[in-house]
Amino acid sequence: MKTKLFLITAAMSIFGMTALAHHAIVSTYDFNKEIKLDGKMVLMLYRNPHAFVQIDVPDDKGVMQRWAVEWGGSGQLGGQGITRDTFKPGEHIIITGNPSRIPGERRAKMNTLRRPSDGFAWGLKPGEVVD
Repeated sequence: MKTKLFLITAAMSIFGMTALAHHAIVSTYDFNKEIKLDGKMVLMLYRNPHAFVQIDVPDDKGVMQRWAVEWGGSGQLGGQGITRDTFKPGEHIIITGNPSRIPGERRAKMNTLRRPSDGFAWGLKPGEVVD
């Protein structure tokens, strides 16, 4: 009986810490705002629990700014046909997303992604167009 209780307590402790380590996406990003990032793919970090896309986007003065855009995990994206080789550095992409709640932080949560060169689109609802 003591062994069974120990195993249950140990499992709850391990999985409980994992749950606490995961951030609340609503507290990180402003869901009342949406931004459009039109620029060049720099890097795709294809990993769990979340993939990230880095994109260079010119600001209103033409100065390139690097943005980190949080996406789903590699397992989720792989199930949607997206692999670590789906994008190449330098490709023109257009992303819409929710910006960080921290002013000046160039970080966003991915809502849609489009690659104009071949019409690839992710996150669009049927009939929706991102321009």
